[in-house]
Amino acid sequence: MTIPPPSATPPSATPPSATPPPAAPPSRSAPRPPAAPRAGTRPAPWVRTRLRAAPLGTLLAAALAFVAVLFAAALPRAQDRGADQALRSFLTDSGSARTGLRATAPAPGSGQSAEALDRTLKSLLARTGNTFHIDTGRVVHGTRTVKRQPLLNPELSRPHGIPPRMSLLYIQQARDHVQLVDGHWPGDTPRSAGAAGVTGAAAYEPPLQVAMSQQAARTIGARVGSVLRSAPLVDGTPSVEVVGLYSVPDETEDFWVDLDCLPRACKTFAGDSYLWEADALIGAGDLERMDLWGHDAEDFWRLPVDVGRLRADRFDATKKEIASYVAGPTAARLAFETRREGLRTTSWLPELFEQAHERRQAAAPLALIGPAGVGGVAFVVLCLAGALATDRRDTELRLLRARGGSRSAIVGRLLREGAVTVLPAAAAATALAVLLLPTPRLAPAVLSAAAVALLALLTFPVRAAVLLTPPRPAGRWRRPVAELLVLAATAAAVLEVRRRGVAPAGSDPDPLLVASPLLLALCGALLLARVQPVVTGWFARLAGRRSGLVGFLGLARAARGTGARGAGRSGPSVLPMVAVLLAITTGGFGATVLQSVESNRLGVARLTVGGDASISAFGKGNLPDGLAKAAGELPGVRTSVPLWVDHDSSLVGTVRRSSQVNLIVVDPAAYAELSRVLDCGRYDPALLATGGGESADAPVPALFTSGVARLGGSGTFTVQPGNGGEVRVRGAAVIDCTPAVPAADAATVVLPAGRATALIGGSDRPNRWIGLGPVDGDRLRALVRSALPAESATPSAPGSATPVAGRAPAAGTQPDDEVYPVRTSADAVAALGADPLQRSAERLFWASVAGAAGFALLAVLLTLMRTVPERAALLARLRTMGLRRRQGVALILAETLPQTLAAALGGALVAAAAVALLGPAMDLSTLVGASVPTGVRLTAAPVLTQALGLAALVAAAVLVEAATSGRRQITTELRAGDQR
Repeated sequence: MTIPPPSATPPSATPPSATPPPAAPPSRSAPRPPAAPRAGTRPAPWVRTRLRAAPLGTLLAAALAFVAVLFAAALPRAQDRGADQALRSFLTDSGSARTGLRATAPAPGSGQSAEALDRTLKSLLARTGNTFHIDTGRVVHGTRTVKRQPLLNPELSRPHGIPPRMSLLYIQQARDHVQLVDGHWPGDTPRSAGAAGVTGAAAYEPPLQVAMSQQAARTIGARVGSVLRSAPLVDGTPSVEVVGLYSVPDETEDFWVDLDCLPRACKTFAGDSYLWEADALIGAGDLERMDLWGHDAEDFWRLPVDVGRLRADRFDATKKEIASYVAGPTAARLAFETRREGLRTTSWLPELFEQAHERRQAAAPLALIGPAGVGGVAFVVLCLAGALATDRRDTELRLLRARGGSRSAIVGRLLREGAVTVLPAAAAATALAVLLLPTPRLAPAVLSAAAVALLALLTFPVRAAVLLTPPRPAGRWRRPVAELLVLAATAAAVLEVRRRGVAPAGSDPDPLLVASPLLLALCGALLLARVQPVVTGWFARLAGRRSGLVGFLGLARAARGTGARGAGRSGPSVLPMVAVLLAITTGGFGATVLQSVESNRLGVARLTVGGDASISAFGKGNLPDGLAKAAGELPGVRTSVPLWVDHDSSLVGTVRRSSQVNLIVVDPAAYAELSRVLDCGRYDPALLATGGGESADAPVPALFTSGVARLGGSGTFTVQPGNGGEVRVRGAAVIDCTPAVPAADAATVVLPAGRATALIGGSDRPNRWIGLGPVDGDRLRALVRSALPAESATPSAPGSATPVAGRAPAAGTQPDDEVYPVRTSADAVAALGADPLQRSAERLFWASVAGAAGFALLAVLLTLMRTVPERAALLARLRTMGLRRRQGVALILAETLPQTLAAALGGALVAAAAVALLGPAMDLSTLVGASVPTGVRLTAAPVLTQALGLAALVAAAVLVEAATSGRRQITTELRAGDQR
């Protein structure tokens, strides 16, 4: 063996420059060290994971929040728009003379000028613009003499020997509204009043220059160059010289309000005589001497309020500001600033505001009941959606709690999930409502949308928090106490409504009173929740005695309630029933109110017209021959009533000896039918029958209205028609109303045609025709025009030309529709319902009814979705035992429809009860457009329409859901088996 030298390196040693040998592979049994985490890697976010796990549920939750918030934001804005439109329309219809401010002040003794008037106007305008604005384009201001002075020129027109009178005005805006046709305008430069020291009339030379209307000058006999003199006063009166004539292009402009005698001469009556009054315009150069004409002048400023910018939500502030402007701190400051102690402001606006407020109060119940109903149904649907989400994720939430998660942490995660889903949808819905319904006020819509969004956000987390709360012993007293509280609140609301009305006079509607139909619906739902399972159980036992399985199983499940596993449910969910009941009750109650409004409106229109259509002769003339007969043959006419009416008859034999009455000669049978249909003075036509054996001098039977009965007397009376003659009559009956003259205090005598026609000359030719039925007004007017002769002999207004058939009437003549006025109840109904306040309330109500119906349908569908897993498993098991598809659909219907039908029936009964309890306290005069008795008439059609319509809609939705989704769910269950 060779021994290496000492300097040699040991064989085991590795030289420094050598490459290290590869490491030995690790043993399979050795544990692998944990891998180091990558930099920047984080767990998947909880919210994103959960939203991706259920995209359909997330989308449906966002859609529900979007629709609910859209309704919540849109309803206040729709109410604001309707209220603003109604207020502006009411004020516009009141006329421009009543919707402005008029300031007056005595003209200053010296220093009067156009600039002084403008400075005062500037001060007046400076105090406006906060809650109300002045339409500066229609401002009229100037100076006028208070008393008109007689003109003594002998060449002027003097009817009845009375000289014309004139007043002078300076109006700065006058030249913009007239057209100069002759001469020139009065000068604006002051002129000398005569030499110093000159006294008497010469001191007032030169004459005041004026411009007159060409028509007024022609009427009184003046022309350009005329010098008009007035009666001299103590210190003399200046004369006026007509230097220009103007014409008025449009006398209907608001500018001419209260200036009637500027565009034309006015005829003023003094006893049996009359005289002319004509005003004239002066220039700014004669303002200093204007008060010498009558020695009394007044400055005025007419400030028309811009009605189109008034807002109903600032109603109280506007009233206070205008009241302060008229008589308050603002008026005192204006008098101080303008240095006019006699400055006074008057306006009709405070009175008009009171009327508008009363009208708004009267229409508020209908406008609020609909939104309250849809709000209640939406609240139920959101709660139901939260319960559905909780049931769907019950296992997940309990697992998180079992693994150590705190309730606050779990609820916080659920809040974050909801925020990602609800808040963007709520923001988009609010923005859409603001965009679609522009109105100045934003706060109510935002607050309402925020409240609904908060509710949609909290329903699921709150429900989950309750679910994760440790169970406590159930208290059997909680539900009865809550139901008793609801019943007590409902009884209090109903009693207050019966005592004060829904909208107490002089105050805004009480929310508790407006919510009384909803409280009644809630009471009905609670009672139905108690009764419906019992009744359904009875039907289930009856179905169990038969051979079929579907009916028994479906009714048994409907009576037991399904959908919440492990919740220990003892009955069906109350929430869908509450939703359907609220929708039907509010819809049926409001529809009955609108039906009563339409019925009252038609009754008022028929009494105004006398029937469904009428033709009257102008003055004391008669209808053309054959017109009444031709009108009775028109399509749609069911009853034709030609009659002769005389308003100048006298009744002799009363306590007052002789009294003026209305005399009607008409066919008794046709008039009785008219009275029956209009419910105005019903009577038996046999009372006016005259026997053939009566003598010629026997008194004619007559109907007396209550107005004649109040005149006193008994037995036989004598009627003296206005065209001469007399007729002896005897009272056959007393009626309280008659269609031809429906006034409550009118004294009217109705005589039968036949004997009365023979005794009263001219009564055989009717001067009025009344028809019943759907008569076309245009066709009736065409008939009137065709019945006129080529040269109509129909009397017209004094001095007017005779109308010619088929030709437009000449200026100053009466058209055919005025000679023979045609009126229909349809036109009268349209006129009564043309108020924007009524239309706004009706539109808002029907939109709310549609929304409530949609939410109620959604509540039923959510209930179906809540029972999908259990129902699918049941149907899958039954399918393996031979259940056919049609039987599966029938089973779903038998399980779902009992609750829906019970809710529909209960809703109809509660709506009828609401009408019976609350209807007598509702005043419909504002909605009708005329004064009508207080109360709502209960009719079955509106209530049944709402109940049956919603029940049919729900049944159709259930059928579609069962037919489309049931097959897919059952197939899935059969493939996967029961994994629960």
